Amino acid sequence: MKENNESVKRIVPDTSIIIDGKLSEMIDAGDLRDVEIVIPEMVLDELQSQANRGLEIGFDGLREIKKLRELADAKGLKITTTGRRPTAEEIKLAKKGRIDALIRDAAKEFNATLYTADLVQSEVAQADGLNVFYVAPTEEKYKLLFEDLLDKETMSLHLKEGAVPQAKHGKPGHVTLVKLRRDALTRAELEQMAENIVYVARHRDDAQFEITMTGAEVIQIGEYRIAITKPPFSRDYEITVVRPLVKLTLEDYKPTEKLIARLREHAEGILISGPPGSGKSTFVQSLAEFYLKQDKIIKTMESPRDLRVPAEVTQYGPLNGNMANTADILLLVRPDYTIYDEIRKTADFRVFADMRLAGVGMVGVVHATKPVDAIQRFIGRTELGMIPHILDTIVYVKDGTVAKVYSIDMKVRVPTGMTEQDLARPVVEIRDFETANLEYEIYTFGEENVVIPVTEERDDPLKKLAAERIRDALREFDPGMKVEFISDTRVVVKVKNEMIPRLIGKAGKNISEIERKLGVSIDVQPKVETLGKQVPFEVDETGAYIVLFFEDKMRGKNANTYIADEYLFTATVGKTSQIRLSKDSDLGKKLVNALATSKEVKVFV
Repeated sequence: MKENNESVKRIVPDTSIIIDGKLSEMIDAGDLRDVEIVIPEMVLDELQSQANRGLEIGFDGLREIKKLRELADAKGLKITTTGRRPTAEEIKLAKKGRIDALIRDAAKEFNATLYTADLVQSEVAQADGLNVFYVAPTEEKYKLLFEDLLDKETMSLHLKEGAVPQAKHGKPGHVTLVKLRRDALTRAELEQMAENIVYVARHRDDAQFEITMTGAEVIQIGEYRIAITKPPFSRDYEITVVRPLVKLTLEDYKPTEKLIARLREHAEGILISGPPGSGKSTFVQSLAEFYLKQDKIIKTMESPRDLRVPAEVTQYGPLNGNMANTADILLLVRPDYTIYDEIRKTADFRVFADMRLAGVGMVGVVHATKPVDAIQRFIGRTELGMIPHILDTIVYVKDGTVAKVYSIDMKVRVPTGMTEQDLARPVVEIRDFETANLEYEIYTFGEENVVIPVTEERDDPLKKLAAERIRDALREFDPGMKVEFISDTRVVVKVKNEMIPRLIGKAGKNISEIERKLGVSIDVQPKVETLGKQVPFEVDETGAYIVLFFEDKMRGKNANTYIADEYLFTATVGKTSQIRLSKDSDLGKKLVNALATSKEVKVFV
């Protein structure tokens, strides 16, 4: 402690030294005697403004002033208040130093020594020619009171007014709730603990006030994420402390080679999902280290910034309170991957989608009870057709392990369970990544986007036997027919187009008799979905073209070309009875490949 002018009998404290409680300690210890303490009116108003917003530092400062007056009466010291009240604009500018400047003006006016615990305020005041007494924070004041309740097994502390203190011990998947004592916590104990937390946060370099609102504060101090709530936001005073207990690498999750290859080479829209406390943050931290080893530039978007990531990873919060502003900066920084921790609000989903569509590799963290719930949270917040362009890999974490991995793709087809071809539409397919089994489909039904679970029939012995019986009964019509079960009593049989009239028979007589014998309802459909008749043709190549030659009577007719049962293209037969197709075109390449591999090529006119 250093005082520039010991003869000065008046002192002017600023808000920092009042909030820290230093003056009352000095008076109590007898270090301050025969002095007049001049408290500027703007100090009281700033503390009142902070207290009205539910900020703990405001209450700390007001309690300190009350204590100072009690000590002054006991020690025979004089306390006066002076000066004008700050304007609302000056209070808004407090963070930019406006209130500190007014306090320095008061010290000048009374020729007093400025007492401060703020190093910047001290340096500015000395540069301005003021007498300054700077009180540096002591190491012992950095101790957090709640640390006495922790042990090496503690994941989180849950401290609530009127309840016994509790702690969660263990790790994700193996958690026990332990009572730490028999007596309930009082508000005075919690207020003291909150005051201590705020004090330490104001003085430690590794601390940040992440969220500050009326009745609630979220503070990050080192590895601790601390949430303080109080009336009117919560009914009672409460403090929750969470810390990461386990640090793992990606190899600790025993991923398959297929998953490692996916993460390394193809996955750029990754969603890490799971219920609260399942180990999502631990997994995403291991994923950050995995990408660092791949020589990738990694950034994070967090609020609060509580991920424990290597020093090479820069952690960003909401710029001016808005993650959209942070995204604008990150697009200029150009990271390879950005980890978006805790996607909750609609604005978060939109920022995630915008960054992914801008070409940034994204890893999002979202709460979800089931793996598919993570995808459902995007529905309604972005267009259905955009989801496969935003997300490609869903990793579901539960009890500290990777419980499920999904891949996402989109195709235009008839949804599972529907048979009419005119019902074809864009379908988002959600498949088990390891087995490629289709588990969910998302598509538009009417005006609603629906998520439908898909149960694929695999190796059902009864249905296999029934399908063989149907093939035997219809073999004379088409030995290569396809049989698909729609239900236990209804099947779709796909046969050669020209065999359909013969199979159905006059007035449906043939198919009705077959249905009666087999005991199932049969829907007959063409293998090749066209109304035309199959016609003969010859194939040749001339220079850069593949040429299909037809009979002269086919001139001017539309010809539909198929490879096996897959539609390829439609073209008009020319005046020379030919259709010419460039070998360099996509269609030409497919046709050349089909002919070279002896696949069946069909033309229907």
